[in-house]
Amino acid sequence: MQFIDQAEIEVEAGKGGDGIVAFRREKYVPAGGPSGGNGGKGGSVLLRAVENLQTLLDFRYNHRFKAENGGRGGPNNRTGANGKDLIIEVPCGTVVYDAQTGELIGDLVEPEQTLTIAKGGKGGLGNQHFLSNRNRAPEYALPGLPGEIKQLRLELKLLAEVGIIGLPNAGKSTLISALSAARPKIADYPFTTLVPNLGVVRKPSGDGTVFADIPGLIEGASQGAGLGHDFLRHIERTRVLLHLIDATSDDVIADYNTIQQELQAYGRGLSERPQVLALNKIDAVDRESVDLEALATTLNHLSHAQVFLISAVTGTGLELMLQELWSILDQLDAKDEQLVNSQ
Repeated sequence: MQFIDQAEIEVEAGKGGDGIVAFRREKYVPAGGPSGGNGGKGGSVLLRAVENLQTLLDFRYNHRFKAENGGRGGPNNRTGANGKDLIIEVPCGTVVYDAQTGELIGDLVEPEQTLTIAKGGKGGLGNQHFLSNRNRAPEYALPGLPGEIKQLRLELKLLAEVGIIGLPNAGKSTLISALSAARPKIADYPFTTLVPNLGVVRKPSGDGTVFADIPGLIEGASQGAGLGHDFLRHIERTRVLLHLIDATSDDVIADYNTIQQELQAYGRGLSERPQVLALNKIDAVDRESVDLEALATTLNHLSHAQVFLISAVTGTGLELMLQELWSILDQLDAKDEQLVNSQ
């Protein structure tokens, strides 16, 4: 499945139906008077978040959407039928912007959350509406109003509680495949992951927690370099960041600093997000030449975060790392509950 996380579309609400000019023509009613009905309201365009979509792929080739027009008014004061609303389904986590002004219109996070994007035009008034003492037989009616037309930019930000970040080839895909049923592409060269991968990891309680394997960041990612720039937005929604570092790297500390600098440069509070650090690939490290414990201590002093020595391939250290992640998430849940109760 192709992962498409940006799209531009045009939506047009339905035009209101025209009012009509009509007069009563009944036997024994010589002065029937005006009876032209009003036009129906045009259909509106709405976006609805659904759980069964994961990408914006549906909008890659279909860029224009139009709701139904309102029906024309009828004789005998009959109002035209209202146009049907057009409901466009998008994945949960879709952010909607005005493509021309860049203004944020809405953020669809919860399943079945609905957002009205373009309102249908009002129906025109029939001639019966213009009956007065001065004009007993009006011979004019109003046309329906056009519906709104909007140019929209859709951006998908993945909904995951834990975001796995790190330089290319740090072992993120291997880790998410070890923790969940996700099966991303894995190889021994950088940039194996070209799209984010989601995996559900089970807590001891049985609840599922969504982990996102974010494509590797490089120096300058926040300014648009490499693959990471397009996917930094997906980290925004995560509650905890799992920073994976290749323990076989020539300079582990420089690798750590590179990612932290990119998070800080990107902004949006990413650098303040709770983090857990994991030195991965310890099974491939020559313990006689590399002091992993000393590296972990140095990283702990730099980050003030818990540092774990793990191997995604052998499973070493994964359980302790998960326990720390569960603990942080539980603390965040407790804070959220306190905030809700205090309001």
